[in-house]
Amino acid sequence: MFIARVTGSVVSTQKVASMTGHKLLIVEPYRLEPDQRKSLTTTGRTFIACDTLGAGEGDYVLIVQGSSARLTPETKHLPIDCVIIGIVDSVHIEKQNVYKRDE
Repeated sequence: MFIARVTGSVVSTQKVASMTGHKLLIVEPYRLEPDQRKSLTTTGRTFIACDTLGAGEGDYVLIVQGSSARLTPETKHLPIDCVIIGIVDSVHIEKQNVYKRDE
């Protein structure tokens, strides 16, 4: 499981039938900044994730990849390898708040 930030969306008008109606978002995984450990920083990678929660651009989300992406009731029959499983409200590291939604 990873924390990622939604940076955009993907529109695909031609796709396999099972993917019709599923929202696809571009997500960028983040990690704890190693020196000061007071903020989140990008890993420099991006993925396309299936969104089942209604996340939006700029939201920090929880993602899972690989076979874990097909373990939710909404995604068990989809040909995906990355899904958003949560929208992050806050992140605390060593009693310090490094992220709070809507700030």
